[in-house]
Amino acid sequence: MSQEILMHPHGEMRRDERALTDPQALDAILQAGRVMYIALASADMPFLLPVFYVWDGTALWFHSARAGSKIDIMRQNANICFAVSEYGGIIEDDLACNFEARHRTVIGVGKTYFVDDEAEKVTMLHCLMARFSDKRFHFPAANLKATQVIRIDITSMKGKQHGY
Repeated sequence: MSQEILMHPHGEMRRDERALTDPQALDAILQAGRVMYIALASADMPFLLPVFYVWDGTALWFHSARAGSKIDIMRQNANICFAVSEYGGIIEDDLACNFEARHRTVIGVGKTYFVDDEAEKVTMLHCLMARFSDKRFHFPAANLKATQVIRIDITSMKGKQHGY
């Protein structure tokens, strides 16, 4: 068993035919997605939430207010799990229990890092806004000061697909 599989909390994939191993396929899912779910842990309590994100080909980036539950948890525990899914509809069957979702998903783990360099924050925020709008935005100093940018350095990720 590879080191990467051992490090991944989901272990080996049960259905090999659904595994996505091509880095270009994983990249395409991360480029196409808009919402990423992040899972954090504080003691024995899980904390899951959706965030808008940017994938730059090597790391994932998102932003937040500088204070709050997720920031507090990440300050205590930099480990993070993330998931991005592309939903492609339902695959129907005559049996209700055989209905399935057509989907492609990337799940991974990594470490969070707080980005405080203003130029790096502005670059990431421009990349984020470009995913939703063709407009070019100005970020006032007060807004930048109140915004925390977080980078996820990925330790391990894998993909799964069904119905494609």
